[in-house]
Amino acid sequence: MKNNILVIGGTGKTGRKVAERLTKAGQLVRIGSRTANPAFDWHDPTTWPAAMEGINKVYITFQPDLAVPGAKEIIQNFAELAAQKGVEKLVILSGRGEAEAQACEKIIMNAGTNWSVVRADWFNQNFSESFFLEPIQAGHMALPRGEAKIPFVDTDDIADVAVEALLKDQYNGQVLEVTGPGLLTFSDVVSEIANATGRKITFQDISLEEYVTFMEKNHVPEAFIWLVNYLFTEVLDGRNFSTTDTIARVLGRKPKAFSTYAHETAASGIWSVPVSAAM
Repeated sequence: MKNNILVIGGTGKTGRKVAERLTKAGQLVRIGSRTANPAFDWHDPTTWPAAMEGINKVYITFQPDLAVPGAKEIIQNFAELAAQKGVEKLVILSGRGEAEAQACEKIIMNAGTNWSVVRADWFNQNFSESFFLEPIQAGHMALPRGEAKIPFVDTDDIADVAVEALLKDQYNGQVLEVTGPGLLTFSDVVSEIANATGRKITFQDISLEEYVTFMEKNHVPEAFIWLVNYLFTEVLDGRNFSTTDTIARVLGRKPKAFSTYAHETAASGIWSVPVSAAM
């Protein structure tokens, strides 16, 4: 059976992979983004009805994070409209260990549709597609909470689980908490990347106050600084220092190891590009 599936954030880290996998599986996919036609913009509710017209399932990603102020109200309005438009199932990508994100999950659970929740922690791809890329290229990463042990998870695995949740009824009403196969500190990650690239890359453990000051001096948007404060205080307090067997249970295979991701990504050359050339 073919579904009409709206993939919100269909050009993002997990969304584009979900869209690719669904299309390959013969599903009808509509990309939800501001540049799509019809356009979809979380902060412009007038774009939502057209994007949801004829859609029976939705994959939801929210930027920058479900924990940010105002996200809960946006998700509430979206869920109500989805139910009104006859959407049959909502699958939301949520943050592991984030109380505010779980408030958004409850909205999806009570929307009157089938639902699944995919909870994930820090992505491997944060080091190649996001805010940690430039420090890796520069050869020096300075971050707070150097002792934190994080079950970094690959977006390939997240996308595979999300597709299963979208297409298979057996995951209706389930919270699928996904992690990588082990716990790594930021120093461990930097060492893995250095090994994969053959480059010297150093890690420095700094205070959160120092990191915030650095971001302020570099004119990082206040909303992002708020999110960093939240992640490094609330989420990295130990609550997520554990792994799950969800990926093995859903996909029948082990999750991708960070070392595998590091070698795959190193082969692309992205970590060898000078910072000036990447900007």
